[in-house]
Amino acid sequence: MELGSITPIVAGLIGFLALTGVGFALVGGEPSGAKASKRLGALSVDKRTPQSKARNTVDNQARRRKQIVKALKTQEQLERRASLSLEARIVRAGLNITPTVFWVASGITALIAILPAVLFRAPIFVIIGVPIAAGLGLPRMVLKTMAEGRLKKFTKMFPDAIDAIVRGVKSGLPVHDCLKLIAAEAEDPLGIEFKKLLENISIGLGLQESLDKLYSRVPSAEVRFFSIVLAIQQSTGGNLAEALNNLSVVIRSRMMLREKIKALSSEAVASAFIIGALPPGIMVLISLMQPNFMAPLFHDPRGPLYLAGAAGIEGVGIFVMRRMINLKI
Repeated sequence: MELGSITPIVAGLIGFLALTGVGFALVGGEPSGAKASKRLGALSVDKRTPQSKARNTVDNQARRRKQIVKALKTQEQLERRASLSLEARIVRAGLNITPTVFWVASGITALIAILPAVLFRAPIFVIIGVPIAAGLGLPRMVLKTMAEGRLKKFTKMFPDAIDAIVRGVKSGLPVHDCLKLIAAEAEDPLGIEFKKLLENISIGLGLQESLDKLYSRVPSAEVRFFSIVLAIQQSTGGNLAEALNNLSVVIRSRMMLREKIKALSSEAVASAFIIGALPPGIMVLISLMQPNFMAPLFHDPRGPLYLAGAAGIEGVGIFVMRRMINLKI
């Protein structure tokens, strides 16, 4: 083939490649349909992203609310169930005795209380009423007082324990190690209760079940909040340190409010105590100073009726005053 015939062919190929390059430069490296679909996909993603985020936020909030309501109902059921058990009351008081020992101690108290009534030949209703009050009422009152004092001490120490967990979580420690640190370093009753919590976890119980047992031993709103925060964080995730820090602030605020209410209602409490103790106190003083003056109440057939009526009215007044000054937070 001659050189003159090859030159037009080479020129044609060069021209074709040049036109193809210009076309690609104008249209782009991808087909127009592909670019259009990409643009539509990007626009659709941009439009759906806020909606999907909002939907996910609403679903998470609804899930958290359901979990909180469920946890609150469970804790309330546990509290009602535990409040009816004598064994639970003994555990709350921090005593290492069985209900049998408690009943034996109550019987001994009743026998000790009945001796003075028999020796002084008191009326029959006094001989019957004093051992019942001393055997049933007094031990339960002491048990309740011990449980309330232990609960107040635990609640006072609890915010410091939560702060220790917050510091441990921020430094990278797992929650279990933070609980171990509190159990080893904290004073009683906080240290004992966290040791029991760790013992329940070590024998195979879940964190939520162990916290439920802790709440049954220490039935306070602060422990219930702590249990709910850990349960929600374990199931849905989130910043545990921030949640526990907020819980610590809330608990301290509740303690300050409780102390403020106690200071404002102290005058009413003193007045209620004086008014409630005044009638029986005067009756005892008159009986000691002038026995003949009070004798008809104990020897006349109508005397027990008058005493029962006076005791009933006194009881109603004490109940009303207690409800007026007993403010729950």
